Amino acid sequence: MASPSVLHINTWGGIGGAFIASDRLHHSLQKMGVDSAYAYGRALNGSDSGLNKSAHYHRLERAANVGEFALTKASRKIGLNDITRFSTFNLPSQPFFPAAWVLNFHNLHSDFFSYLALPKLTALKPAVWTLHDMWSFTGHCAYSYECDRWKIGCGHCPLLGEEPQVNRDATHWEWQLKDRAYGRARVSVVAPSRWLTQQAQQSPLLQRFNVQHIPNGIDTQRYQPLDPQYCRSVLGIPAGKRVLMFAAQSLTNARKGGDLLFESLMALPPALKQDTLLLTFGSGDDRKLKALGMETLGLGYVNSDRLKAILYSAADIFVFPTRADNLPLVLQESMACGTPMVSFRVGGVPDLVRPGITGLLAEPEDPQGLSEKLVELLAADDERAKMRRRCREIAVDEYSIELQCDRYIQLYKQLLA
Repeated sequence: MASPSVLHINTWGGIGGAFIASDRLHHSLQKMGVDSAYAYGRALNGSDSGLNKSAHYHRLERAANVGEFALTKASRKIGLNDITRFSTFNLPSQPFFPAAWVLNFHNLHSDFFSYLALPKLTALKPAVWTLHDMWSFTGHCAYSYECDRWKIGCGHCPLLGEEPQVNRDATHWEWQLKDRAYGRARVSVVAPSRWLTQQAQQSPLLQRFNVQHIPNGIDTQRYQPLDPQYCRSVLGIPAGKRVLMFAAQSLTNARKGGDLLFESLMALPPALKQDTLLLTFGSGDDRKLKALGMETLGLGYVNSDRLKAILYSAADIFVFPTRADNLPLVLQESMACGTPMVSFRVGGVPDLVRPGITGLLAEPEDPQGLSEKLVELLAADDERAKMRRRCREIAVDEYSIELQCDRYIQLYKQLLA
């Protein structure tokens, strides 16, 4: 069978983990000879023009009629954010749709897509749905933390303010509407982490589908170990400093745990803090971190792969105090650059942070425990050197972008067959 033609559909254009992961897959499939196209619903911070400069990118047309706008505004008021995006049903009339043999959905939430159109779209084309969070099987939230009401139909939601936010608790009705739509849809579900695979397989909404595990891939040529001393000299980091690193799209995002990082670093021994520099990249105000009493170097938002590889290679440890995550791209990038990691035992993090092999894990919401793991690993120079080698080996063997593409191509061909 010839290489399939694939159309990826995703919320954001230009920023965010789901976009970066799906965009890497899109470009890597193209390099492997697959006719891959990308349609996105929203753009951020002017990224729309940047996307349009590249081939095979398409902006999904938003309906201009007043009726849909009014209905969407009304549905948001009652807590059903996206169901009236009826322009989704017109996706087959867009010029790039007929060329696709297979659809690959990614994030479908946040003001651009109605999941009620899934039965129509998946009746026309075989479809894969790559999950980047839990939204597909909850009543509204992308991450449910300790709440497991998604197993019984949601309702009485304790997390209305979690992304994507809703104005009223219509989570039981959203869950029911998803159930009805999915019951008439045909789709194969992919989850990048073992944790999300298990969650999806336990979901009453997704149990009807084939759910399989395909990890996100990383370009191990772009992200590879560089000489640490050279990288530190490029960044102006004084010789002899120990370097901890933290990165997130938004440093102030509560889910990424910036407050937990602050508490854990405050708990470090004073002498160790004096010898340590905190290196960060990501958007948002990091002034609180500058109050730690230790030297900091914040570079703001960074999207250059080359610069990020320099940053990871300059660090002794990548610390990631996340409260909930799927398969964090920053951990994959750190691993590919040979930088050991310290994080919490949550979500898909243990797929990457393997205690004693690629880093250390603390228990969730335990900044003191995280601090102790940092002290332990900073004191173990020989152990860190072994971890650096294992990080790189595992990244190449298990998480190369070529391996991810091969797995998707096989799945596309199975669906077409």
